Amino acid sequence: MTGRIDRRALFTSGAAAALLSATGLSAQAGPRHGGRLRIAVPRDGQSLELIMRAAVFDTLTEVGADGALRGELATEWRVDADSRSWEFDLRRDAMFHDGRHMTAEDVVESLTISRQDLIVTAVSKWTVRIDTDLPLGDLPLILADPALAIRPAGNLDERIGTGLYHVSSYTDGRGFIGKRCAAHYKDGRAGWFETVEVAVIPDAAVRAEALREGYVDVAQLPEPSGLAARSDLFLYPDAARIELAARAGLARPRLIGGRLPLDDGRISERWWML
Repeated sequence: MTGRIDRRALFTSGAAAALLSATGLSAQAGPRHGGRLRIAVPRDGQSLELIMRAAVFDTLTEVGADGALRGELATEWRVDADSRSWEFDLRRDAMFHDGRHMTAEDVVESLTISRQDLIVTAVSKWTVRIDTDLPLGDLPLILADPALAIRPAGNLDERIGTGLYHVSSYTDGRGFIGKRCAAHYKDGRAGWFETVEVAVIPDAAVRAEALREGYVDVAQLPEPSGLAARSDLFLYPDAARIELAARAGLARPRLIGGRLPLDDGRISERWWML
């Protein structure tokens, strides 16, 4: 690609049109609230949906960037001797974006629809039991799959979750804008941006130029030409094989989850502005 950025390719969505101005914040040692995260992703049928799910929805468990499995909507769990019957205790302070508390009823319906091989029942308002026909010792890890997000019972088709960001705008295959929830059970631990904006830009060279010219903060799978020599960019995993490029003013955890693209889709939750 030669010349300046292809505006027609960049502005293929309302989300992309919002990427025009940069955010400048003073440096601090640790995470701070504020700013917006602007991401350019390819049209791969995965990345846009992955970021949206991670921002908007929670799962019962999560795998941290350090690879450790921990509870998210579940606080603890127990299993019987043959690993076929599990009980999960639920958070009592998780709220859906429509203002309703998340309860066992929501978990039962969400998981029953998503995984028909699981028998999910409510033990109480805050505890669910999951039974399996065969031993399933890695069930807590399986439940960290973004596809097993918990949605409100009776409203599973809507983009209403318990995540750090609620949907302001979403166009399938084009873009997503998420706004930070005013209050959340992860306050002080995650979700530092006020806004997350994702634009689908099919051309890798255009994604790279959008990053170089400051239209986005992060570009997934950019055209590598001209990026390796830039000292103001963070290249992941390295300059020889760039899966992710980000401007230096964007801070990140010491470890980045590598199971899925974009820090396992949780980039909007884990990263912050300097």
